[in-house]
Amino acid sequence: MNVLIIEDEKLNAIRLQKILLEIDSHTEIVATLDTIADSVQWLRSNPHPNLILMDVRLADGICFEIFSKVEITVPVIFTTAYDEYALRAFKVNSIDYLLKPIDIDELRGSISKFKQQHTQKISSGTIEEVVAIIKKQNPNYRSRFLIPYRDGYKTIMVPDIAYFYSENKITNIVTRDAKEQAVSYTMDELEEQLDPAIFFRANRQYLINIKSLESIHNYFNGKLKLILVPAAAADIHISKEKASQFKKWLDS
Repeated sequence: MNVLIIEDEKLNAIRLQKILLEIDSHTEIVATLDTIADSVQWLRSNPHPNLILMDVRLADGICFEIFSKVEITVPVIFTTAYDEYALRAFKVNSIDYLLKPIDIDELRGSISKFKQQHTQKISSGTIEEVVAIIKKQNPNYRSRFLIPYRDGYKTIMVPDIAYFYSENKITNIVTRDAKEQAVSYTMDELEEQLDPAIFFRANRQYLINIKSLESIHNYFNGKLKLILVPAAAADIHISKEKASQFKKWLDS
């Protein structure tokens, strides 16, 4: 179990390390950080641990600022002397919310809860990996869409689609001749149904066909800006975190 400790009081950080090792001697403390700035920098440049123990009030602010600056998908146990942040804590992957001084039995219970969830995720992940392999071996991607049109229907072939975009909870097809048509699928559903060698989920709003790419430009903070044909109604940006995946997709 790899654990990251974010705690601005040195004595508390040392005590947490001792308690964690007493609960599980195989625990590895990957780092101990004391500020929002250091935490964001570390999380951006290192593989994320299995678990984070995080104090709410840090030297340079409230810890929830970290979640607005970097995506954290691993479980978090919050440790604090204040109880007014409990509701916010449970909105961001919280396993538990422990009040200081930390009681070893309470932390042991939180660790036990984490391990149970972690085991379930591993089992679930294994099943999902098998399904993904089967799908890869037997691809059955969508080749066309049947769309209501006037008093009947029409067919849009997938190769004729430049990109999909979502706006106000409505998903739209944009064809290579710049025509638009609403479609009754979510972006997540379309991402599953379309060939990933041809279509890429640039962000929450756009799913693009590789043939629609006109140019790619460097943007602020490591982001990329895409220019499509036909032109999109809004700027399309790829986040810094997703940029390497996008480049790999283009180069595959």
